[in-house]
Amino acid sequence: MALLEVRGLCKRFGGLQAVQDVSFGVEPGTVKALIGPNGAGKTTLFNLVSGVTAPDAGQVLLRGQAIQGRPPHEVAALGLSRTFQQIRLFPGMSALENVMVGAHVRGRAGFLAGLLRLPSTWREERALEARARRALELVELGHLAAAEATSLSYGQQRGVELARALASDPALLLLDEPAAGLNVRETDELARLIGRIRARGVTVLLVEHDMSLVMQVSDEVAVLCFGQKIADAAPQAVQRDPEVVRVYLGEDEC
Repeated sequence: MALLEVRGLCKRFGGLQAVQDVSFGVEPGTVKALIGPNGAGKTTLFNLVSGVTAPDAGQVLLRGQAIQGRPPHEVAALGLSRTFQQIRLFPGMSALENVMVGAHVRGRAGFLAGLLRLPSTWREERALEARARRALELVELGHLAAAEATSLSYGQQRGVELARALASDPALLLLDEPAAGLNVRETDELARLIGRIRARGVTVLLVEHDMSLVMQVSDEVAVLCFGQKIADAAPQAVQRDPEVVRVYLGEDEC
């Protein structure tokens, strides 16, 4: 059974059909890439899957449970986490504090317990801090835990955002153009990091324009054009698909 199933998703913005009847699955323990030219509907599809945007039609199932239309915090609690195309860190907070925001989705103490400073709240806070530190260590930024997050380099800020997503202990991690703005060395490090994440049992779905990264890390690749899926197969098969070649050679614009 697929960990994630997308069935017939549709989304229209005014006169623009951004996503049209898109279906695909993501198997547990795999890395799947979603590619396509600018404007193909990739980020809209990510927003539909993660709960940022509600679909006009179709279903999104995580472990067989429908999650479409649910608010993002509920989707996160069910085991889906994501990063964004544009880095979204909290200014004035350390890298560790930013990552702890992601860990809090696994917390159980309520507002009243926090207000009363109950011992259980302190124990939980220490556990969440330890979880956040482990996430920073995974992305090799543990030594920068105390640094102000938005003062870090672009690549390091990307790492903090990824650590925050990992701190929620997701079953499925959505990465929206994780290599955007990275240099060649940082992209190679990202490829190794995705391998480590997968080795820990986290399934990955990513949108990415860097084809060398896609071909290096992916088990399957789905291709969008004009909001429709035109291919969905192993990376080598997608590279040879005539329709995909036609789109990427510029005979069509998506």
